[in-house]
Amino acid sequence: MQDKHISTAFDRDLEGLQALIMKMGGLVEASILEGVRAFLDRDQDLAGQVLKNDKKIDAIEEEVNEESARIIAIRNPMATDLRTILSVMKISGNLERVGDYTKNLAKRTTVLATLAPVDEAVPAIRRMARDVQAMLKDSLDAFAQRDAELAQQVIERDEEVDQLYNAVFRELLTHMMEDPRNITACMHLHFIAKNMERMGDHVTSVSEQVVYLVTGEMPEERRTKSDDTPFMSTDGVV
Repeated sequence: MQDKHISTAFDRDLEGLQALIMKMGGLVEASILEGVRAFLDRDQDLAGQVLKNDKKIDAIEEEVNEESARIIAIRNPMATDLRTILSVMKISGNLERVGDYTKNLAKRTTVLATLAPVDEAVPAIRRMARDVQAMLKDSLDAFAQRDAELAQQVIERDEEVDQLYNAVFRELLTHMMEDPRNITACMHLHFIAKNMERMGDHVTSVSEQVVYLVTGEMPEERRTKSDDTPFMSTDGVV
């Protein structure tokens, strides 16, 4: 009877830990949506709200880590239960990094609001944000449902985000070469696009942890990155 009581309490601990992840993921999703809306509308007040909300995300990550440490110390989990806790800690770390990149987006939005717009790069950045937000939603669904197949699909979709980043980079490079007055705005837009690309990487890591959680193994082969900007010359030849 006592063993059953302990098992039930342990199950509640794990459920609470996973609920924290879903709450954190929801806040990060909202942060992406609000950060992008602030960028598109040049809304400095909304950008400021995104900066404030990042503290809530950081607080939940800290709570996840503290609760995980407590459960490990008290329950001495084994096998699948330990894998769950380790995955949750990894996932919370990746979600926190996505929140940080969204915070960076908000910071640059306040600067871009004072500069002349470079409209040509905006549609691709908007699509990057939409893709990353959708990837995050599916990653969280895969975690909640223990769906390794859905998680694997998210991993594969990160290539689309990389390709969009390459396109934005080329577009911005062209604008800077054509008119040096565009350089400041284009550099900020480039960092925003790069932040989006890195968000995609961290969401991919979340999905990799879901695969590990379900199967006990990390995905066999890490996807080759499609970011070719380090090898790109000014004439656009890789």
